[in-house]
Amino acid sequence: MKRLAESHKITDFFGVNVFNDKVMKQYLDEDTYLRLKEVIDNKGTDLNRELADKVAQGMKEWAVANGATHYTHWFQPLTGTTAEKHDSFIDFNNEGEPILAFSGKSLSKGEADASSFPSGGIRATFEARGYTVWDCSSPAFIKKTEGSNAVLCIPTAFCSYNGDVLDKKTPLLRSMQAINRQAKRLLKLLGKDVENVYPNVGGEQEYFLIDKKDYLKREDLRITGRTLFGAKPPKGQEKNDQYYAAIKERVSSFMAELDEELWKLGIYAKTEHNEAAPCQHELAPIFSTANIATDQNQIIMEMMKKVAYKHDLVCLLHEKPFNGVNGSGKHDNWSLTTSDGQNLLEPGKSPQENKQFLLFFLAVIGGVDEYANLVRMSAACPGNELRLGGDEAPPAIISVFIGEMLEDILNNIEKGATSEKRKKEYLKIGLSVLPELKKDYSDRNRTSPFAFTGNKFEFRMVGSSDTLSTPNIVLNTITAEMLDRMCTEIEDGLSKGETINALTSRIIIRNIKEHKKIIFNGNNYTNEWYKLAKERKLPILENCVDCYDVLTDPKVIELYKKQGVFSLKELESRREIYLDNYIKTIRIEANTMLSMIKTQVLPVVLKYEGKLAERTVYLGQISNSVGTVHKEIIETIDSNLKGLYNVSNELEKAVNEAELIEDIKEQANYFNNTICKYMNTAREFADNLELLCDKNEWPFPNYADILFYE
Repeated sequence: MKRLAESHKITDFFGVNVFNDKVMKQYLDEDTYLRLKEVIDNKGTDLNRELADKVAQGMKEWAVANGATHYTHWFQPLTGTTAEKHDSFIDFNNEGEPILAFSGKSLSKGEADASSFPSGGIRATFEARGYTVWDCSSPAFIKKTEGSNAVLCIPTAFCSYNGDVLDKKTPLLRSMQAINRQAKRLLKLLGKDVENVYPNVGGEQEYFLIDKKDYLKREDLRITGRTLFGAKPPKGQEKNDQYYAAIKERVSSFMAELDEELWKLGIYAKTEHNEAAPCQHELAPIFSTANIATDQNQIIMEMMKKVAYKHDLVCLLHEKPFNGVNGSGKHDNWSLTTSDGQNLLEPGKSPQENKQFLLFFLAVIGGVDEYANLVRMSAACPGNELRLGGDEAPPAIISVFIGEMLEDILNNIEKGATSEKRKKEYLKIGLSVLPELKKDYSDRNRTSPFAFTGNKFEFRMVGSSDTLSTPNIVLNTITAEMLDRMCTEIEDGLSKGETINALTSRIIIRNIKEHKKIIFNGNNYTNEWYKLAKERKLPILENCVDCYDVLTDPKVIELYKKQGVFSLKELESRREIYLDNYIKTIRIEANTMLSMIKTQVLPVVLKYEGKLAERTVYLGQISNSVGTVHKEIIETIDSNLKGLYNVSNELEKAVNEAELIEDIKEQANYFNNTICKYMNTAREFADNLELLCDKNEWPFPNYADILFYE
């Protein structure tokens, strides 16, 4: 059967599985459509039961026409993944005959068992009721799987019986509301009225593809998502020949089907290429509002896994699946756009004179500086601790790259000097057959965790498996707070007779002085930057266990309370959930490692050592001088074998002792400081043994086989 992409233009099938604007116009009457659009566009229209009933009827007709037999409230609990419970459209009329039914109540509200999802103490196990609530700002979509029923997926928020937030979507929507409120307030003070301001997000997704047969042979990959053992292969990524290289036919086939599936779901999958590490790749979509971009990124990750399996591949989204080569991140490109299409982070031709740009630009930088710990926390997850730094990802120190031109402009504004307007520069390559290239105002800094890239900020620290929700909640909220402070100062000054020009100039200069310490345009990987960061008194949180305490810092509690994003109870619960997740993640990895050592590595090494010993005895019967190499190899094997055996015993003992620690932070620290060290030591011994034993007898595929498959 021909795939759609082979038989039709992309535009013919793009969005066919989405209840988008075009579909709404077709399946809703004009009044219902206009009222729903007003709700979506935040124009004050209420989403009442009558409107929901009419939308539900049209949505059901569309879904059934496209093969859907079930619907689900699709939500994002604090597990970091998505959740769904399927209900069929089938019902019965008064005569007991089957009918298809879907009401506004079913669309707007659902019930899920809240006790089984992470709640951090918000819900007791016996208190089971939780609610899912329709988020009409993110379009419903149909999920189709070969051999099963098509399902109408309705994006929803998830809360407890008492209204406490139990998901990733609700606080994101709250933070979007906060920045919309404060950005509109500042624009109005500057003389411009807009209906709405949206944070726009583009999430670049990095991932690995490996052969399914290798994946199934490795217990660590199947259970933890990463390799717990693996000696360095003869070749890694040192030649950089994978990066942007021609895509293998097998991978290209996967990418083609992935694109098609995403396009049908209305996701603007735009760019795909090989990344730096062997069998590593990247996909980048076009920007969407933060809410939709977050939902779509969850769909992208799910679809990557699904499509890969069909091609006898496995998609790995762990931040560091292989030791010694680059890990995977999720670059969060963030900007602010008005409802009439203006990018508020666009410098324009004369950034030094563009006060609107400077105010919004400095609000972001000021927020990142003042709440650097919170920004760092937003990218903290167990896998990311293995990735950050090391010439592949930003280090764990938050800084902002803005480029030389903008730094010069800020310095001159601070000093009261005039910045010269820079003319557009051109690169001349020296070949008449090649056109002149316009040169950008600044280069890129791939070592910076938070970089301004022309008209947006790129937060490069986020982990590949993580949701886009958390970092964007933080960016939206801290920027809203800084805009709030600016607006309050302007409003107070205007009430006292000061001019808007004088007020904005004063605010710009003060923000430059107060927050320039966070700006760094150099190489973030150097020891010199680490020393300079300490001199500037920038916070350095090197592990995620310490990061999670930031959530209950009084300053952070006040920030979220003021901007209406999180309550104290919700913040405390998240700290508890994140610490608990860290503990469980490392415990699972430790137990998987122990299982592999006991049932795979030790038996194979003992058997191989026994063969060598028999051979040595045999050769010794010929001459005392024969078999010396065998003896040396046996001694080396035995030394590493003894080391592995002893450290595995210590690791097992430590895992058991960890269960006796009652305080969750103390327990997390024990896993981080003690158990992880034992695991690293055990890996060293096991990897040494891998290089000493017969490859054909080693119990699982090695790095060379996995990373360089055909």
